[in-house]
Amino acid sequence: MTTRQARVGALLLAAATSLSLAACGSETLNTGGGGATATGGSSATPTVKAVTADPALAALVPAKIKSAGVIKVGSDASYAPNEFTDTDGKTIVGMDVDLFSAVAKKLGVKAQFQNADFGSIILKVSGGQFDAGVSSFTINAERKKQVNMVQYFNAGTLWAVPKGNPKKIDPEQACGLKVGVQQGTVQVDDLTARSKKCTDAGKPAISQVVEVAQSKVTADLVSGKVDAMAADSPITNYAVAQTNDALEVVGKIYDSAPYGIVTAKADTQLAEAVSKAFASLKADGTYDEILAKWSNKDGGVTEFPVNP
Repeated sequence: MTTRQARVGALLLAAATSLSLAACGSETLNTGGGGATATGGSSATPTVKAVTADPALAALVPAKIKSAGVIKVGSDASYAPNEFTDTDGKTIVGMDVDLFSAVAKKLGVKAQFQNADFGSIILKVSGGQFDAGVSSFTINAERKKQVNMVQYFNAGTLWAVPKGNPKKIDPEQACGLKVGVQQGTVQVDDLTARSKKCTDAGKPAISQVVEVAQSKVTADLVSGKVDAMAADSPITNYAVAQTNDALEVVGKIYDSAPYGIVTAKADTQLAEAVSKAFASLKADGTYDEILAKWSNKDGGVTEFPVNP
């Protein structure tokens, strides 16, 4: 990932700078459960070709959603470039937003995004507050026990450090380091397991600095609060590209796994409709076009199964 629109990059850099100066101050990007909403499409990037409804797919949409005309979507808009707030501070944009907005159009409805803390989204989908969760959820066995997950992308874990790697950090030799990570992500489990290996070997534990928002994790690394950060590969690459050459990638991508769109466990009808809509977008080229727009084509998949 080498380029992004300058004004989006400036926003992320400004957020990181203000956070680093304020240390424990409030976050520039709103990640609360409040009213930040969008109906899709980033104003900061080229327009993806128009998507039209497919009557056969629209017929698969659950009656409640079809009647409302919208799919209510929970998303933690702090995870650029997958989902983040635009320069107005409230419109949710990003790769995932474009993808799922295209899915909704195929299904003859609109996607209505609402900002929410990452750790709350699955609970709110299960409780009916959201129809779907679209927030870079890695598919794993524990999550599939709680909800349905529709595969749509593939990513792995990738680390970043300050430019030049002054502490000569190696993710495989991380004992004793302070590592930033977003709350509720698979990287928390990864670091916990790595830390246990350290302590079992009589070495210092890895100290996790856990933040609610990924934007704050990135800011912690820019400010020097942590030695390194671990996040999904598209997010790490984007952070490096957008922090004015302050960071660099270290090590290689590992533990690659698919992302999944989340629906309630009982709502298999919506999950199947989303799966078929993705397959249609793949067939007509829209899916690959959106990934290319966000420089993430290498994470594309060819199948979109429910609960793979």
